[in-house]
Amino acid sequence: MTPTRSRRWTARWRWARTYDSWWTPPAWRWARSRVRPLSRMARVYRRAYVVMIGTTLLMGVVALVMSVQLDRTLVDPEGFLGPSFLRLPMLVGAALLADMLPQYFWTGRGKPRAGWEAMKRRWETHWTKARWALVVSGIACFYVTYVTYRNIKSHLPFVMGETKYDRELHVLDRAMFFGNEPATVLHSILGTGISAHVLSTVYVAFLPLVAIMVAVYVVWSRNLRFGYWFATSQVLIWTLGTAMYYCLPSLGPGFRYYWLFTELPQTGTGDLMDSLFYGRKSVLHDGAEAKVQSVAAFASLHTGVTLLWALMIQYTLRNRWVKRLAWANFAVTIVATLYFGWHYVADDIAGVAIALVSFAVGGWASGQKFSKKALREALDEVSDTEPEELEPGRDPVPRV
Repeated sequence: MTPTRSRRWTARWRWARTYDSWWTPPAWRWARSRVRPLSRMARVYRRAYVVMIGTTLLMGVVALVMSVQLDRTLVDPEGFLGPSFLRLPMLVGAALLADMLPQYFWTGRGKPRAGWEAMKRRWETHWTKARWALVVSGIACFYVTYVTYRNIKSHLPFVMGETKYDRELHVLDRAMFFGNEPATVLHSILGTGISAHVLSTVYVAFLPLVAIMVAVYVVWSRNLRFGYWFATSQVLIWTLGTAMYYCLPSLGPGFRYYWLFTELPQTGTGDLMDSLFYGRKSVLHDGAEAKVQSVAAFASLHTGVTLLWALMIQYTLRNRWVKRLAWANFAVTIVATLYFGWHYVADDIAGVAIALVSFAVGGWASGQKFSKKALREALDEVSDTEPEELEPGRDPVPRV
């Protein structure tokens, strides 16, 4: 083939790729005309669904397989505000009520007609189909992940047996504190009086805040992307924390070296530790089927989750006082984990690591870029509806 003829066929091929030429099969042209390309954010939401729901399904399958293999019953642990299947819907209902009542009394000035009109506007503009999709999927995935987390954690002694790494972690603690006990150092610096009660209050407050923070972000996030980011990150960190328990099984210094904490006063944290001790005893030695054992130290989910909250608040809110409060909560929680003997130092380091991974992967799944410009633009963006799919023939991403 001569060069001139080659150039002629190359030109024809480029023209054929650009336009619907005569050689394109009719069925192909018809199918391509019916395809509706997705907008970028629509594709991003689907990516978040895949990561969030896929991780949740993985946890569910693992919990189910372990339950069958160990001949143990799957348990729905009770907690704050009753069973989990009632707890989270109640939080969503309370959040919906807390969102609507100010519309009635503040926007509507307490006048019935104006109040109902304000609530109706709020319902139409904020509680959209996309918002409900975020709320339902986020809460359902978190609920399943949390329940399976509790069950898989409860199976730890039956799977790993007597394998424990408390001694190794304890030796590492003493090495990092130059031969001293971390808890003893903190007791001597902070004292064992009012500081114990303050630290205990912050530590125990974590339990109800776990569910409350999920409800707050999926219901009130101004940008839907932030809601998916938070929900996906929460599912990921509880999953990674569950896996870490099986990497280095341990009880924690408060259970293994309990004599180091006998001088502490009676606090809510001490009562919680006693409750976990007797819960573990009832499962392992008394054959209780309707309870779960919840003693495992590595990694610290208290540290990881509070760090994840602080990171999310840092990058999704503007209020400086809220940011400072979130970081203070994280710092105090780390101190409390060592002060009361819940965790070793290595547990807290591992908690920080899984928080950073969950934060980054959750941001990627929700389409969040981490440049200063992208984060600033995301703060300015308000989206209560999912971007619509583009019409046939339109480019889903604007060309620059």
